[in-house]
Amino acid sequence: MSDPDLASFETMARAAVDTLPAPFRAAAAEVVLRVEDWPSDEILEDMEIDDPLELTGLYEGIPVTEKASSWPSPYPDTVWLFREPILQEWRDRGNVTLEDLVTHVTVHEFAHHFGWSDEDIASVDRWWE
Repeated sequence: MSDPDLASFETMARAAVDTLPAPFRAAAAEVVLRVEDWPSDEILEDMEIDDPLELTGLYEGIPVTEKASSWPSPYPDTVWLFREPILQEWRDRGNVTLEDLVTHVTVHEFAHHFGWSDEDIASVDRWWE
C-alpha cells in the first residue's frame, strides 16, 4: 500500500479542525491550511533547522491573543503540515495511527494560532509521554 498523498493529509487535517470546539473552529476558519511534502529551504533556514525531518508542522502568523484590528497582517495566518516528516515520525513511532499523528500535529499548530506556547501545549498534551 502506498503512502497517503497530500490531498489525503489535507482531508485528515481538516477533519481535525472540524473537531475543535465551536469558538476555536470559528477562529481556525481564518487560517490557511497548507500541506506540502517538505518544508522549504527558506523555512528551515529561518528556523535554523538542519534536518527537514525535524519539522512536521509550522504556524506562521500573529496569534489571536496578539492581534489588533488597527494592525492588519499583510499575509494570512498559515498552518503548514509537512507530509514526509510526519510519515517518517509515524513509521518511527509504530504505535499511533497516521490519522492520530496528523490530528496531533494539526491541533498543535492551531494551538499556536490561539496564542499557546510550546510550554503551554506540553502542560496539557500528554502525547509525548
